[in-house]
Amino acid sequence: MNKILIIMGLCLLLSNTSCESKKEEKREEAHFLVTNPIKKDTAITKEYVAQINSIQHIELRAQERGYLEKIFVDEGQHVKKGQLLFQIMPKLYEAEMQKAKAEADFAEIEYKNTERLAKNNVVAASELSMAKAKLAKAKAELSLTNVHLQFTQIRAPFDGIIDRFHVRLGSLIEEGDLITNLSDNSKMWVYYNVPEAEYLDYTAKTQGNVKPKVSLLMANNKTFDYPGVVETIEGEFNNETGNIAFRATFPNPKGLLRHGETGNIQMEVAVKNAILIPQKATFEVLDKKYVYIIDRNNTVQSKEIEIVAELPHLFAVKGLSIDDKILLEGLRLVKENEKIEYKLEKPAYVMSHLELYAE
Repeated sequence: MNKILIIMGLCLLLSNTSCESKKEEKREEAHFLVTNPIKKDTAITKEYVAQINSIQHIELRAQERGYLEKIFVDEGQHVKKGQLLFQIMPKLYEAEMQKAKAEADFAEIEYKNTERLAKNNVVAASELSMAKAKLAKAKAELSLTNVHLQFTQIRAPFDGIIDRFHVRLGSLIEEGDLITNLSDNSKMWVYYNVPEAEYLDYTAKTQGNVKPKVSLLMANNKTFDYPGVVETIEGEFNNETGNIAFRATFPNPKGLLRHGETGNIQMEVAVKNAILIPQKATFEVLDKKYVYIIDRNNTVQSKEIEIVAELPHLFAVKGLSIDDKILLEGLRLVKENEKIEYKLEKPAYVMSHLELYAE
């Protein structure tokens, strides 16, 4: 009998202990940290899809017909202004130039003889004029054939990088055929489109000759080493998109950037009365962002938000007001429409301690 009473007592004690433990655990879980969004002026970094172009990117085309006799460079090679790149077979043009030179020499001899006879009044002055005109015509023909001969040599018009060849050695090239492209990558022009509202804000805040600096996020999600400068804006808006093109110039001393690359321009934009919340107060469902709102009945309700911009530990958002109470911690411990107990922390304090709150 005594043993039975002892066992019952132990069971009762364990039961009470377990209940107390569960109550204590429930009480600890029931107190969640809640805060409000904060409204303040801030600067956010906006990203724009960008197209990267060389400051000079041209097509090198044949100006004369003939067979490609020599190639002096290779694809991707750096070349200097005036450097000989390609040679089109010049034999025909050399022969034409020799013929033109002979005709010019004959015309000059004829002119000198006519000039001597004219001085002795043997021929009329009109014959001298005709001989002079014939000489001038012959010299012009010689100059023209020399130009055609020079066109068989294709030289670099500026320092740059040779692109892919569109012809091969021995190819028969017609006048105007594309041979390759040449790019000057010493500086790069980066184009990106800005919505009309942001363009108006930009022009209102840009004074005088101040040129805002921007950065370039490359395709590998790394920031380009050198900042760029916004130098020009196109003259017209695109009526279909409502955007206008900006152009930023970036130095490219290491030659990392190439014509035709893509990336994202990052430009700092001032925002007035931005609604800011901690990033950790958000969660994602099917690529949409949500927060948990605590309503008047202390009930948890999920609410979709729109991310305007991302800052360190913060999101600038649309869809919330400064009176909303948002759940800061324990997002995985609550359920929709669940009633909770919470502690409301001032947003200024929360913002100043986000490093400590970060999970």
